[in-house]
Amino acid sequence: MYNYDYAFYLKYVLFKKLNYHDHHVVSNLFKNILDISIAILPEYVAKHWKEDDFYGSQFLNAVNPNVIKRCSELPPNFPVTEEMVKLFLEEGSSLQKEMEKGNIFLYDQKKMDGIPPRAYNGEPLTVTAGLCLFYRNPENKLMPIAIQLHQQPSEQNPIFLPSDPETDWLLAKMFIKNADSMDHQAVHHLMNTHFLAEVYTVAALRSFPVIHPLYKPNSNSTIYQMKILNTFVFVFTSFVKAVVEYYYASDSEVYKDTELQEWISEIFTHGFLGNKASGFPAGFHTVEEVIKFITMVIFTVTAQHAAVNSGQFDYYSWVPNGSLLLHKSPPTTKGQSNMNTILETLPDVGETVINYGLPWPHLNMLHVPMGIYPEERFDEPAPKQMIKEFQAELSYLSEEITTRNSQLEVPYTYLNPAEIENSVAI
Repeated sequence: MYNYDYAFYLKYVLFKKLNYHDHHVVSNLFKNILDISIAILPEYVAKHWKEDDFYGSQFLNAVNPNVIKRCSELPPNFPVTEEMVKLFLEEGSSLQKEMEKGNIFLYDQKKMDGIPPRAYNGEPLTVTAGLCLFYRNPENKLMPIAIQLHQQPSEQNPIFLPSDPETDWLLAKMFIKNADSMDHQAVHHLMNTHFLAEVYTVAALRSFPVIHPLYKPNSNSTIYQMKILNTFVFVFTSFVKAVVEYYYASDSEVYKDTELQEWISEIFTHGFLGNKASGFPAGFHTVEEVIKFITMVIFTVTAQHAAVNSGQFDYYSWVPNGSLLLHKSPPTTKGQSNMNTILETLPDVGETVINYGLPWPHLNMLHVPMGIYPEERFDEPAPKQMIKEFQAELSYLSEEITTRNSQLEVPYTYLNPAEIENSVAI
C-alpha cells in the first residue's frame, strides 16, 4: 500500500529508541490509525513529498498558503547569484529577467530571527529563520531554486541549491517546512482564527442579549486559491449586507445601538488592548462599517479557518513533509549528510504518533456546514429568506468547486462550503 519511503520511515520510527513492548503497542496504534483514516491525499503526500514541484505547490495550496510574496529585488542578506540558479531557469533567461516578468517569489521567515531555541529532553532545538526562493517555470509549476537557512549569510550558512547532493537539498527543504509549520500553527491558524474567534465570541456574550440580531449569526451552537476566496467575499458581502441593512436602516441607528457599540469597544479595548495600529475600530459610525466588520468576522471563523485547518491531516500526517520537531541542527556545510542524517533529524515513534494523530480528533468533530443554523434564531420572514438565498449561493459554489476538483490530480477541497465548519470550535 505504501511506497518505499513510507514503509522505510514507519519501520524506522517503530524501532527507534524503543523496547519490544513499546514498539508492539505503538505498531498496533499506527496500524489502527492507518486502517481507519488513511486517504488518497496523505498517501499522495507520502509518495511525492521529496519532489520540488510538489514542495512548491504546498506554498500555494496546502495549509499555509499566504506566506510567499512576489520578488522584484533580492534582499541584501540573500546573495543568490545568476550563476547559482541559471541552471534551474528557462533556457536563455536570467534571474533578473524572471524577476521582471513576475516569476520569482520569496519565502522569508525573518520574524523568527532571534527567537531563542527551546529545550526538548535536554537538547536545544534550533529555530530556523530561513529564506527560500521560488521560480514559476514555463509549465506553471512553482519550484524552489535556492534556500538559505539563517538570515545572515556566512560560510557556515551556505545557499543550498537543487543541484546539491540529494540529502543536503532535502534537509534544507525540511528545515524551511519546519519553520513554516511553526508559523502556520502559532500565527495563521491559532492566533489569526481561533484566538480572534475567542475575542469576538467573548465580547458578544458580554455585550449582546440573545435577541440581538448580530448575536444570532455570530455566536452559534458551536461556541464551546484567490479566485475562490474572492468569490467567498462576494457571497458573504451579499448575505451580510442584506441582514445588516434590514436591522439598521441608517447610520444613526448604528450609532444609537449601545449594545453594538459596547461589543466593538470590548473587542478593541480588551482583545487588542486599545492598539490603533491593529486596524480594528474602537466604534462603529456607519452601516457600511458594520457590514465590513461582520463580513470579516464570519469569513475568519469559516473560510479562513478552513483554509489553514482542514488540510492538516492531509499534509502533516506524513511527518517528514512538515514536522514541528526536528532533532538535529540545520546543516552548516554541504556534502556531509546522508539518509541516516535525515532519519536522525526526524521525530521518533512517540513524537511521530502524536504528530500524526493530533489533528485527527479536531478534524472529526461534529460537522455543521457553513450557512446552516441548527437553532432557529430568526423569527422574521425577511432574514429567514436571506439565509435561504445565502445557502443557495453556497450550494452553487460547492457544485462549481466539486466539478473543478474532479479534473485535478490533487484536489483542493478546503474551501468547498459543504466541507467548511459553520464556526471555529473554541
